[in-house]
Amino acid sequence: MNITKLFEMQKSLDQHIEEKHGLHAADLIDKKILALFVELGELANETRCFKFWSLKGPSERKTILAEYVDGVHFILSLGIGCNLQITSVDVKAGQPNQENVTAQFLNIYTSIQAFSVERSPKNYENMFAEYLLLGHMLGFSGEDVEQAYVEKNQINYERQKQGY
Repeated sequence: MNITKLFEMQKSLDQHIEEKHGLHAADLIDKKILALFVELGELANETRCFKFWSLKGPSERKTILAEYVDGVHFILSLGIGCNLQITSVDVKAGQPNQENVTAQFLNIYTSIQAFSVERSPKNYENMFAEYLLLGHMLGFSGEDVEQAYVEKNQINYERQKQGY
């Protein structure tokens, strides 16, 4: 996954949105953090990993990947907004256990909250790494994520043109 490319694409989208909505001087970090929490919840809902009471399986892989890259958009946007753009992320070593997807969602919530409290490079990189680890646990390669991000980025531009 070419993180530099994704940062460039996200920066362009963010600028487009800010210009269109007159948000040049607005501090959007808290709103983006809340949006990331919401997107993470939507992703968890599609995986159904926590729904022990239900026999219904997860959504289709394509749907889960689309929800996943929504979170990538906000993580990139937070990095841009806090001047924390990075060129690589060190995903934790080891083979992830598919049984721990629920625990990984909780790890990400914790890492987002830590970043919200202290917007440091260390907390940003940890949040990004935790999120990428979840993607790996869900079976997404870096190429899967990059391709889905590019597709969703185009959709987001179209939505802005249509008054979304």
